[in-house]
Amino acid sequence: MKETLRYLAGIAGPSGYGSNSTAEQVIQDYACSDPLHLTAIITGATSGIGVETARALAKKGLRIVIPARNLRKADELKEVIRKESPKAEIIIFETDISSFVSVKRFCSGFLALGLPLNILINNAGIYSQKLEFSEDKIEMTFATNYLGHFLLTELLLEKMIETAEKTGIQGRIINLSSAIHSWVRRDAFCFNNMLNPRNYDGTATKLQARNARVTINAVHPGIVKTGIMRESYKGFITDSLYFTASKLLKSTSQGASTTCYVALSPQVEGVSGKYFADCNESDCSALANDELEAQKLWMQTNALLQRYLYPPPAQHVLLCD
Repeated sequence: MKETLRYLAGIAGPSGYGSNSTAEQVIQDYACSDPLHLTAIITGATSGIGVETARALAKKGLRIVIPARNLRKADELKEVIRKESPKAEIIIFETDISSFVSVKRFCSGFLALGLPLNILINNAGIYSQKLEFSEDKIEMTFATNYLGHFLLTELLLEKMIETAEKTGIQGRIINLSSAIHSWVRRDAFCFNNMLNPRNYDGTATKLQARNARVTINAVHPGIVKTGIMRESYKGFITDSLYFTASKLLKSTSQGASTTCYVALSPQVEGVSGKYFADCNESDCSALANDELEAQKLWMQTNALLQRYLYPPPAQHVLLCD
């Protein structure tokens, strides 16, 4: 109850920010040591809180790289950012995060540019009302929201470690999550079922071991007035009820504030493996904190990607006369 009242009242937490804080308010307080040489990759930057995240970081002087499925929307965003920040450098790649081949192509293209990589924001996410599959024959939500970003992070991790070593600036990986993760029951958490479910319900240790100067954290943006939120409630409530309830939802700029806070705040320097909400460190579920489950999930995911990306050669049978 106390947390709910704090959220509704917009009361600031230990960081000095709260649920009412916007992305622009957050970035105004932070001076980047060398913004023109900082590079951020933002997935899902062409809609919702991704747009606000890209705008805010570009306004701060960061180079923004956008892997986008819809190039028209990406170009429109580029124009909007350029009007606000004429010197902004925006790089666009056509990319489908749900496709392993497309993610690999993006990473190869980006690495070929020879740019540094300081910040990786895994922001893209979808919500589907029906059961759909990616081109890799994997349930679409799981392929987009998790597997594609897992592969993206793995392929770019060495570049982030290298950049941090060369520049002395800590790299930061931010994964967009949701408070809904606490709804997941341990007995329902089955990797194979997520790959190919019979029924569909839409509803950083590794870096520490290497002593790498790269952190990874998860953020809950809050309940934000975006397209994905509207889609998730279709069929459950009427448009008029949604309109009334939306008055309590965050704006996209408020939703992007926690991402920007974790990306730039000196208060988060050296903090890794944590969960943030409303620009403050928060508690996640016991299952999300289970190191053994996390290790098992990482191993299963890595094994799956290896099978898809590097399938064993076909066996040829020689017939003798």
